[in-house]
Amino acid sequence: MSLAATKEELEQLIAAWPFIRSAGYVIEALGDGECTIRVPFRIETERPGGVVSGPTYMGAADGAMWLAILTKLGAQDGSVTAEMKTNFLSGARREDFLCSAKILKLGRKLIFGVAECRTAEGKLLTHHTLTYARDSSR
Repeated sequence: MSLAATKEELEQLIAAWPFIRSAGYVIEALGDGECTIRVPFRIETERPGGVVSGPTYMGAADGAMWLAILTKLGAQDGSVTAEMKTNFLSGARREDFLCSAKILKLGRKLIFGVAECRTAEGKLLTHHTLTYARDSSR
């Protein structure tokens, strides 16, 4: 099965857009409507106590979902986040983590998906549900 956007195209998007480039995301795996990224630990994302901040997980979930959507709709798609619900279950401490996103339903107007952030050892850190509004200009 061929993806609508290749890993190389998505890596170019990450490099081109400052809002996502600054996070240092690395694509670990891609599938049809799925994406896993590695999020490197950065001192500026640390909150008191050595815990990775909540917005870091939320940004990773949003970024991984965006990339998962592009595997279905292509690198030029303009769909945007409409809603996100996040449950913080545990915290990473001064370490990289992985975030995996998967599309549950690709509708005509809305896209529904889930994402999870985990430590490299597999400990569940966060669970997210996301809704994207599809690009109506396409």
